[in-house]
Amino acid sequence: MSAADSDIRKPAVAGMFYPAAPGELAKTIAGFFAEVDKPRVGGYPIGLIAPHAGYPYSGRLAARAYKILEGHQYDTVVVISPSHTVFFQGASVYDGGGYETPLGVVETDQELSARIAGIHPAVYLSRKGHATGATRGEHALEVQLPFLQVVLGHFKLVAIVMGDQEEDTVRALGEVLAAALTGTNSLLVASTDLSHFHPEKQARRLDAKVQDAVDKYDPALLLETLGSGKGEACGGGPMAAVMMASKRLGGAEVAFTDYTTSGESTGDFENVVGYLAAAITGKEPIVTRSPLIGEPAATGPTQDVSDEDRVKLHQIARDAIETRLRDERYAPPSVGLPDKKRGVFVTITIDGQLRGCIGQIRARQQLHEAVAEMAQAAAFEDPRFPKLTAVEIDQIETEISVLTPLERVHDFEDIKVGRDGLMIKLEFNSGLLLPQVASEYGWDTIEFLEQTCLKAGLPKNAYRDRLAEIYKFSAEVF
Repeated sequence: MSAADSDIRKPAVAGMFYPAAPGELAKTIAGFFAEVDKPRVGGYPIGLIAPHAGYPYSGRLAARAYKILEGHQYDTVVVISPSHTVFFQGASVYDGGGYETPLGVVETDQELSARIAGIHPAVYLSRKGHATGATRGEHALEVQLPFLQVVLGHFKLVAIVMGDQEEDTVRALGEVLAAALTGTNSLLVASTDLSHFHPEKQARRLDAKVQDAVDKYDPALLLETLGSGKGEACGGGPMAAVMMASKRLGGAEVAFTDYTTSGESTGDFENVVGYLAAAITGKEPIVTRSPLIGEPAATGPTQDVSDEDRVKLHQIARDAIETRLRDERYAPPSVGLPDKKRGVFVTITIDGQLRGCIGQIRARQQLHEAVAEMAQAAAFEDPRFPKLTAVEIDQIETEISVLTPLERVHDFEDIKVGRDGLMIKLEFNSGLLLPQVASEYGWDTIEFLEQTCLKAGLPKNAYRDRLAEIYKFSAEVF
């Protein structure tokens, strides 16, 4: 793809926010990387939070985040920024062929962009917020790209600019990204600066509140902090959306990498801007990298529930829980959802900790009805936990597992960890573990069988009993 193509978004702030000459730009970024240590983080990088000021002000701090990516590969990077130049509703996914910087063109992942834009009306293909013209073009997304080009080399781009950062838009974008990126080898990047034009001490007090929400990996707390004025961030919406999506994609923790203000570089501590960098990591990549030519592709359950339906089902789960909190009856809408009966489990977590998990193994209800019923059961009827309270509702994350029919196991070698869930029955005892549990704990097949027995209240070697019935199933988890 040539930089001369009219479908390429040209640089808008080269020569202002960062050097316009390719050699000087590459040298500048290499210098930043040489000056900073690689932060020690546990796990695989799923998301980054990086500042978007001019490189003399925040470039070194941005390098602290991007240096974490050394040695990693991604097929696609999704960069989300706020709009500083024009207001519009929703989130605009760039529909052109690519973004150009002095280091070359980053090609748009048009297939993934279209998938992301086809799930929820608040997220759509557009050039709003991306255009360059008579007025200064948006810088917040563009300034991230040279760092990515240097540290990753080749990758495709999904470029998203948020025109508004209302909670409804943030939640829609978070849900959409979680649905569309499942099964892809992708990185999320949230572009943001923090407080603007306060004295240094006041800025640090405001920014500490934002950092606290980020450290706690709590997007609801972040939105509350920003909405109440306790903290400030021009890219608060992108941050919260990335936090929401990454949690559903396997994110386990946030590693704060650095903080500074513009006063450190300008010497002016009366009107500073705050900058934060952080990484979101998980135990495993979202998916193994795309195979090279000649390599066999990995196999797994096919997607039976569309991205759009996934978002609808998560909304049904949340609406069902909120309605139960109000002691009202809930009738889940069926419009537009597939007409199918499937076994379903709904898992609720808060800050990554289990808060409830209930499901039905057999397919006895339509999918939307099963999700609503199991969501309420997980929230209020799991005997291991107290009933969910109204105070907790904004903190919960839901995970839905749609099950395939049970299949009797006669040979342990037929069980594939990571693909299969297990159910074991012996006399009056039975226990079930979902496929993702074995992957999360790193069990092998025998450990998975033993743990399923323990879940059933049986001795861990009960799976060897000649009367034990062992079943496997796969699950579409989203």
